[in-house]
Amino acid sequence: MRLFGRGRHGPDDGSRASGHDGLEHDRAGTDDAALRSTVEEVLLRELAAGALDDPDDAIPRPLSQARLVDWAKEVGLHHFVDSDGDLGWLWRQRRFAVLTLGDERDVLEVRGEWNRVIAIERLAEVLELCNEWNASRLWPRAFARVLDTGAVHVFARVTVPLHHGVTDDQLDQLVGVALHTSTAFFDTVDDVYPDPAGSAP
Repeated sequence: MRLFGRGRHGPDDGSRASGHDGLEHDRAGTDDAALRSTVEEVLLRELAAGALDDPDDAIPRPLSQARLVDWAKEVGLHHFVDSDGDLGWLWRQRRFAVLTLGDERDVLEVRGEWNRVIAIERLAEVLELCNEWNASRLWPRAFARVLDTGAVHVFARVTVPLHHGVTDDQLDQLVGVALHTSTAFFDTVDDVYPDPAGSAP
């Protein structure tokens, strides 16, 4: 079962169409290796189950940037490809990029950036918000960075190793889950820091 569906139009979200960092904060007290093992176990179980729904799509193929671009075209998503060949688009006014990482380019990463910035004076609040999210949820990894401008940028990231390949349906599910969970995090940030221009005076 595909989250977006084969041949469907893109999301109805109204968006058709080197700074200083290192402030990434992981879940407190969580062992990265154990977490990665848990994530891979869950993914393998869920993706294996999904492959049974469509026998014709049950053979995994290597991940590639070309497949990601084909996916975006197939679901009707208005997207762009930057000078590095990375795929990106706007989803509910937030900017997302989908990358292939690793020596073999077989690691899928979906990165999202909140559509506003936060004053440096609120950095401690933002980091606490990210840590609270990471402590209670598996996806996405939430973090913040301070760029040279002094503004705090808020990000979400979902990274999945696909060393044994991925079917089209699995790829659709993975990107869809990454988008929806990242959107849920950004909506939480919106609730904490509402846009004053978005409400009547």
